[in-house]
Amino acid sequence: MSHLRLQDVLAVLEQTFPLDSAQSWDRVGLVTGDPEQPVRRIHAAVDPTLAVIEEAREAGADLLVTHHPLLLRGVHSVATTSAKGAAVTSLVVGDVALYVAHTNADVAEPGVNTALATACGLTTSEPLSVEEGRPMGRVGDLDEPVTLADFASGLAAALPWAPAGVRVSGPPDAHVRRVALLGGAGDGLLDAAAAAGADVYVTSDLRHHPVLEAREEATSRGGTPFVVDAGHWATESLWLREMLERLVGSLAAAGHDVMGLDTHVSTICTDPWTFTVGARPLQGDPQ
Repeated sequence: MSHLRLQDVLAVLEQTFPLDSAQSWDRVGLVTGDPEQPVRRIHAAVDPTLAVIEEAREAGADLLVTHHPLLLRGVHSVATTSAKGAAVTSLVVGDVALYVAHTNADVAEPGVNTALATACGLTTSEPLSVEEGRPMGRVGDLDEPVTLADFASGLAAALPWAPAGVRVSGPPDAHVRRVALLGGAGDGLLDAAAAAGADVYVTSDLRHHPVLEAREEATSRGGTPFVVDAGHWATESLWLREMLERLVGSLAAAGHDVMGLDTHVSTICTDPWTFTVGARPLQGDPQ
């Protein structure tokens, strides 16, 4: 039986993902829970949805660590008549602490974006851009050039399956080597990817007009960077298992008894899309 207290876990999380490394608009750290409560099971997920919280409660979790905040914007009520209120109530009634590591986990090394870099096939990478004095995204070179189609297929295989799949803008037979990336929503760094000389930019939540403009601007550079929208949930979920393994290792290194500590990554896909219709397969792919 683990004798860990929440405060012990918080100390490691805040050393690994410092609160002051988050963006100024972000809301990270402890949301619910008592620092003195015991921690025997830690659950991890991208989003603190009602289904994820119920899954954590049913699993007997004492702590739920999520990437996305539950209370990013101000609320005036936590009554169960709203989804946010129902989530807070479920956490409190279930005695489940909630901890959020968001943009401070994005910039960490290792963190959300280094996990995505590995999925992209990069063995080394560096920050793509700097905002508020903090590195954003990653950029690096593949060991060998590959076609855009093979790159996208390899990335899709490395990511957890999501209903919307992977969308690609660019000719399938184009060769790519330099890869820029940003887990989560990233059309704000399209220019940074181009400035970094990327052949392909991997991110998610790409909007029509920014991508269309960026692709037209790319014509003078031979069409690069090509663009891959790999899904918000998928690109950020890769980090969860790595985070838990590092957390347990750090707790053990700090002298805590982790023999009775159990960890689990949520099996729930919180991508809001559930199915697609009419997508045209890549030429040569099975129908």
